[in-house]
Amino acid sequence: MNTVIEPKILTDITEFDPKWTNAQGSTHELVITKDFVFVSGQKMDQIAKFDYSGQLLTHFNMPKGSGPHGLLLDKQEQLWVSLEFSGKVLRLDDKGNAAEEIDVNMYVNGTTKPINPAPHGICLGADGETIWFTGKRTSTIGKINPNRSVEHFQLENLAALPIFLNAGPDGNVWGTELLSSYILNIKPNGIAQEYKIPTTNSRPIGIIPDPLEAYMWFTEEAGKKIGKIDMSGNIVEYTVPALQENDILGSLSFDREMNLWVQVYVDMNNPEPKGKDYIMKFDKSIRNLKQDNLQSILMSTHIVPSNTSMLHRIRLDHEGNLWFTEMMTDKLGKITLNKN
Repeated sequence: MNTVIEPKILTDITEFDPKWTNAQGSTHELVITKDFVFVSGQKMDQIAKFDYSGQLLTHFNMPKGSGPHGLLLDKQEQLWVSLEFSGKVLRLDDKGNAAEEIDVNMYVNGTTKPINPAPHGICLGADGETIWFTGKRTSTIGKINPNRSVEHFQLENLAALPIFLNAGPDGNVWGTELLSSYILNIKPNGIAQEYKIPTTNSRPIGIIPDPLEAYMWFTEEAGKKIGKIDMSGNIVEYTVPALQENDILGSLSFDREMNLWVQVYVDMNNPEPKGKDYIMKFDKSIRNLKQDNLQSILMSTHIVPSNTSMLHRIRLDHEGNLWFTEMMTDKLGKITLNKN
């Protein structure tokens, strides 16, 4: 079987406007309930709420200057948000009001004021109770226990810039270290193991669990590779056949059939030559590929309507469709896979 790369619109991709006011580059994370899609607008201090048709229903206003970024849903599908600029994590009620406010600033002996770790990425632990967050500024991983006490754990790589977390099949939390190019694994007791990615300066972005097996999958922004890591830290990388040399990767998601979708876009720091932004679909057989050779994998390229989008996150909804954020064009995108 030959590799198939078709740079054209192959699926139904629709874009929706969160209607931020004068805030280019504000559209960041998203989470999806069985009824709604929530998107964080960091520069606007707002969260946008959409229904599955793409209709904007409302904005939830966060405290001024708080910088909402990470979003998660707990077991009750309650919405949590990390306020990166103010060092807090909030649980919101159905109207977007703060039902709980947790101070996650670091109070260090001898300091005159709290240190804001800049809670960025956020996830629910494998126990379904503990909330974990990245200390983007302090190269720490934070933990909010079920009793709402807060702990911070220092990574060995002091310039790691941890940005993304996800619970793994081993009961631990896995994450990406953007600047150090490591994958982290942290146990419930806070002991962290960091695994070096073979590709130098790869800049890992998103990390997600395999649908069935004991692996985590991640993207390398600058390395232009997909990575797979087992629970012992062994890594296999797959080189993405990007359309241009100045393409870089965003995040990734599996669909219902276990095909893998990966965001690819033109690097805004290296914008020439101009090109299209797109999302690549890799057939589910990639999950069993043991070496860096995608020639046997069926793949397709799905062009995003907007250019210079800076594709940021992508997630599966409860109807089998994919949603994604465009950070610089400030749009929410939908790939309709389930037409029923």
